[in-house]
Parts: sequence; C-alpha cells; structure tokens
Amino acid sequence: MRPGGQPNMQQIMKQAQKMQQQVAEAQAELAAAELTGTAGGGLVSVVVTGLGEFKSVTIDPKAVDPDDVETLEDLLLAAIHNAAEAQRELTEAKMGPATGGLTLPGF
Repeated sequence: MRPGGQPNMQQIMKQAQKMQQQVAEAQAELAAAELTGTAGGGLVSVVVTGLGEFKSVTIDPKAVDPDDVETLEDLLLAAIHNAAEAQRELTEAKMGPATGGLTLPGF
C-alpha cells in the first residue's frame, strides 16, 4: 500500500491481468478435458468436456430391453448425472485457483 492507505493501481492491474490469464488457461484445460460418467456397471456411459459439452453416449446392447425401457432411461440419466458431477468437480478444481476463490458467472 502507498502512503495514505491507497492501493497501488498498477499493482491491482497486474493482479487482474494475471487472474485473467489464469482463467483463460483454466478454460482451455476444461475445454480439452473429457470426463466419462457411467451407470449400471458400465452398461451406459456418457462423455462430457470440462465445459459441459456432451460428446457421446454409449449403450451396451445388454442394457436394451424393449419390455423395460424405463431401466435404460434411468441408467442414461444416472450416467449423465455422474458425468455432470465430474465436470463440476473439475471446474471447481481448475477455476478456483485461477480466480482466487471468487465465483465467476457461468463457471
């Protein structure tokens, strides 16, 4: 701090630029990351990027029973939730240090 208790504006700008760079790096890492959510012991799997973009769904033929579509729907939903939770955890791990613990809109 400068005399009079005023923060140094140049130092604040340097810190803001550093945070901006760290956020951009974290976003790039999240975009490149692929996380897999599974259900039913691997009968259904969903791949999502670290930014929440769903990439693929894989369903083992053993999970397909025309007389029990509800179970397949439940497995798919569970796999989506599993992948979304992994994505949320990765986002917190990457963005938390970059933002100094601040919560940014959209992350």
